[in-house]
Amino acid sequence: MINLRKIKCLLLLATLTVAFSSHSQPGSKFKVALDAGHGAHDFGATYHGHIEKNIALAVVLKVGKILEKNPNIDVIYTRKTDVFIDLVERANIANRADANIFVSIHCNANKNTAADGCETYVMGLNKNASNLAVAKAENAVITLEKDYKQKYEGFDPSNPGSMLGVTLMQEEYLENSIALASKIQDRFVDDNGRKNRGVKQAPFMVLHKAYMPRVLIEMGFISNHAEGAYLDSEDGQDEMAKAIANAITSYKKEYYGNAENEPGEDKPSKKVKPTPVDPEPETQPVAQKPSERVEPKEEPAGGTIFKVQIAAVGRKIDTTPSNFKGLSGVSVMTDNGTLYKYTYGSTPDYETAKRNLEEAKAKGYTGAYLIAFRDGKKISIQEALK
Repeated sequence: MINLRKIKCLLLLATLTVAFSSHSQPGSKFKVALDAGHGAHDFGATYHGHIEKNIALAVVLKVGKILEKNPNIDVIYTRKTDVFIDLVERANIANRADANIFVSIHCNANKNTAADGCETYVMGLNKNASNLAVAKAENAVITLEKDYKQKYEGFDPSNPGSMLGVTLMQEEYLENSIALASKIQDRFVDDNGRKNRGVKQAPFMVLHKAYMPRVLIEMGFISNHAEGAYLDSEDGQDEMAKAIANAITSYKKEYYGNAENEPGEDKPSKKVKPTPVDPEPETQPVAQKPSERVEPKEEPAGGTIFKVQIAAVGRKIDTTPSNFKGLSGVSVMTDNGTLYKYTYGSTPDYETAKRNLEEAKAKGYTGAYLIAFRDGKKISIQEALK
């Protein structure tokens, strides 16, 4: 008989063996993996003459062209032509490239042709019916792959709930994924005036094996006559591509800084405003950006303190060294019990903090980075150094 309790414990421990990772090294370029949904014999959604695979590819190429103008950004494509790529291979392409983020671009569709608006998904298991329906439609692509039953053993594309196990191993990227998704939604609304359906959470197969912050964008409904025409137009694709590229660049600056004046390992963490949602009958938002304002429990009331953030997961774990690759002095903070952030070391000295960072990386937390607090409130590294 399968010991489910033991399996859950092993999966929980496994979350900490894969670092909360940006795959970033000092001086290295910021790597963006762009994924155009569907391709070749997989058309995706098709309505009113609009074909999802073609729109997704056109926008991805436009996003890539904008980003490639930045000498500090490398762009990796899962496909640049009308070809079919297995879902797991799309994630593998990003993993092999050590990409910092993975962005999968799609178009939505609904039998209700009045449905419209943009939404961006992060990886997670959620019971919201409409979110699961979107994930089910996208995940059904695996049935077009050869030997998919063996390749995705244990996963039933008609039952997104079967992904429970794999989602437990991916939560360390949730915080940054939501930050990126929020920026994308903000740009869609503020720059393009698109209807905001919010940041959401659902179990997408194309996301679950990408070991980095990753999002899946549904740019709009091609089943909607007006929105489909917009997404299938040159101007519409240009606008959507520019919004996505601007969001990615903003995320890079906020979490990785500018190459000219910021050390590569110090990623400032500023507050990212949660994307507001316009509630609709057919969909409800399930993911919100956790507040970046956290209260360290063991810090003095005054002064500046540096810590090393090594992981952020959705459940509390005992901070004994055996659970953190031998690191002692690990502490935990929480945003109202939504996300648990694990940090190593606590010092007012920046040089000591950098040594703590190197120690954490040597233990295997390659995506660890410095954070800072002043008077119990989180601040950017730049502000702390002032």
